[in-house]
Amino acid sequence: TWGTYISSSKYCSPFLQESNRAKRANCRMEHGPMHPPVPQKIHWQPDLSVRHLNYTPRMQEIHGGGALVNRISSCFVTPLTHTFVSALWEKDPFLFGLATRGIIRTAVAPFERVKLLMQNQNEMIKSGRLIKPYNGIFDCYARTIRNEGIFSLWRGNVPRATTHILAKVLQVKFDEYIASQESRWSTFQMKSAAVLSSVVNQFLVYPFLYAGTRMANDVKTTGSLSKWQFNGILDVYRKTLKVDGIPGLFRGYTMALAQLGVVTVLSPPLTPWRHFLYFQARNSYLGRGIVNCAFDLTGKLVCHPLDTVSRRMMMTSGEAVKYKSSRNAFAQIFKTEGVKSFYKGAGSVILASAVYSVSKVLLYHPYDIYAAAVENEYYGSVPGFSISFKWKNEGGISISFSWEWDEDN
Repeated sequence: TWGTYISSSKYCSPFLQESNRAKRANCRMEHGPMHPPVPQKIHWQPDLSVRHLNYTPRMQEIHGGGALVNRISSCFVTPLTHTFVSALWEKDPFLFGLATRGIIRTAVAPFERVKLLMQNQNEMIKSGRLIKPYNGIFDCYARTIRNEGIFSLWRGNVPRATTHILAKVLQVKFDEYIASQESRWSTFQMKSAAVLSSVVNQFLVYPFLYAGTRMANDVKTTGSLSKWQFNGILDVYRKTLKVDGIPGLFRGYTMALAQLGVVTVLSPPLTPWRHFLYFQARNSYLGRGIVNCAFDLTGKLVCHPLDTVSRRMMMTSGEAVKYKSSRNAFAQIFKTEGVKSFYKGAGSVILASAVYSVSKVLLYHPYDIYAAAVENEYYGSVPGFSISFKWKNEGGISISFSWEWDEDN
């Protein structure tokens, strides 16, 4: 799957970086105040994204010219999680991330199935599973819903969602192990381990990716072929193993590795630009969503021809006619169908990326607000302000007066 290569300078995923920040915070809190002030929190965590969060009308004045004098309030929020919260909240973000990943994948499942149908329709015609090609994305939607029902758009979603969730879990575990060896390994060993972990990760999740692809491309028609070819994930494995054995589950794996290679090459030059644009849009959820969508979509479109070859090789497992190799598959598709065939389904990829980004914004934004509210309640941090007056009399004696107010007083 696109994006499993670890491109961080510390060879860590965002979830692992958040965990490390929590450990550093706990260590500091053992030797410092139980509830450190906001400036100290920010000093401890230079990677925090600081922005104003409007909870009350008075807090909204922070943005305008009517800001209160010496206004004091805790109104910063991190993109995902907060370190200085209870132990339960320190453990929640990873599970929340996995649950969110599953929900979002379910939301974009109809687009992914149409993408796979468009991408593999020529292979399905060769095997006799499809009578005639689709005349675009909307024709694919219409024919699928008419012949199979609207809920068939989610066919194959379970193994595909499992692929992404399992890949994230494995990535975090690999990252934790690699990070634990940072003091012992050289830079070359760290990079080699990161690449190797991506290869192993892809190998372990590939059977689920295969099952999801075969189920998504299993169609019903109005002709004689009116039954499903596969009756679930286990039936996919049973029929494939019966004909082709274990190699049948990994057909097209080398092209999947080629996608990782492309991602590895593209990540170093693009990552700084992504971070820069993300920083520019740090105060806008919509802006950050657009940045993420643009860069993710770029990677997917660049890798789409390789993904097409990999998926079409999957479709030959259990069939009489197979491609001799990945190179042979690429050559045959190019010779008989042309370059255009490599980009079939790309339109659905664009739609899926847009829906994916919007879904992330809708799910993460309320979570950020709730987490910030919990933090404010946990530490007793409420909006307030103070006013200070200082002046000197004729004798040079300094006199000062201050008044503080918060909602608890």
